[in-house]
Amino acid sequence: MTSPSSPSAFEKRVKRRISARIHDFFAVCPPGLKTTCINELAVLGPDIREIQPLPGGVAFKTKLPTACLANFSLGSPSKILMRIASFKADNFSTLEKKIKQIDWELFLPGNTKLNIQATAHKSRLYHSGAIEERCRAIIEPRLFAPGKKSEHSLLIRADNDQFELSLDMSGDLLFKRGIKQKVITAPLRENLAFAILKTAGFTEQDVLVDPMCGSGTFSIEAAMIQSKIPPGFFRSFAFEHWPGFRKETFSYLKTQVQKNFSLGDGGGIFASDIDGSALSLLEEAIGQHEFLKSIQARKTDFFDIQPAQLTQKKGVVVLNPPYGKRLGGDMDMTRFFSEIGKKLSADFKGWRVGIIYPEKALGKAMKLPLQPMPFFHGGLDLYAGIGKIRG
Repeated sequence: MTSPSSPSAFEKRVKRRISARIHDFFAVCPPGLKTTCINELAVLGPDIREIQPLPGGVAFKTKLPTACLANFSLGSPSKILMRIASFKADNFSTLEKKIKQIDWELFLPGNTKLNIQATAHKSRLYHSGAIEERCRAIIEPRLFAPGKKSEHSLLIRADNDQFELSLDMSGDLLFKRGIKQKVITAPLRENLAFAILKTAGFTEQDVLVDPMCGSGTFSIEAAMIQSKIPPGFFRSFAFEHWPGFRKETFSYLKTQVQKNFSLGDGGGIFASDIDGSALSLLEEAIGQHEFLKSIQARKTDFFDIQPAQLTQKKGVVVLNPPYGKRLGGDMDMTRFFSEIGKKLSADFKGWRVGIIYPEKALGKAMKLPLQPMPFFHGGLDLYAGIGKIRG
């Protein structure tokens, strides 16, 4: 007779077919962030294999528990997908046959609310709506169960009749760290701030000056790095509802990670802005999290800052200046960015810098030794200039 604590036949199937096997995964990254993502994956350990940059992100192989750790630990991706099937189908009969062969109940819980997103390119089955309809009719009856439903996303991609099926492990996009309750209009995404900090060489012991902080994305990411807090520590993930997820193991991991927190042990973080309403959002976040107490926030104009009055160390200065509609009025952007460059050259000698700008010409206008890192944000092609100010 099986004891109550013994794994059921279903649990054994999940472990054998899902948890214990090597699977293909894909970290979706904005353009410009692949190098950061590759570096992050590489330090997660030997269980991450065959890391490969591809259009749209970075592919890798590992087991499901390690992929869960990647969602929890990586700061640069937008989401992580689990590849569950790949096959060729040039008619609906073949497609339906292949969909029926997948053990859906081993991947997803029995109370799933399924969101299917299909795309087709150069395929005989070109109608994405029809693909979604046929697949849903097969999958949903297999996942029916009473009780509160959890929402999960299935991505179906057809390219030249080759189908690729992926499950979204992350749920909410990974740049949503679960820290900010309110944000300013069009805020800088956390994964972009993280990548810029890492590319600028920001470390746990560095000082950060964030003099156009807005609601504090750069400062909060820096505080997490200094405190050794993983990007996903304060949030939940879609995979936490999957049959292959082991809550006890994940809870133990979080407990062990928490033991390594180093609150207040890093360099200082100095955040400022001339927008008092944006600054109040950062101050609100600081009041809710102990690890953010290392951030000193004040209402100050960037051009009035003297870093020597803040710290005797030379660290990293990051700027996300207003541009376009955010700049307002008839201000000359070239002149504005030129003045930023003059200020940095005069007062931040020897500091490493990361600065966002919307046009290559504006990077040149600052006359700083910057290496442009192109990325896409808010519907715009932007650049992050990374370098060290001559001292």
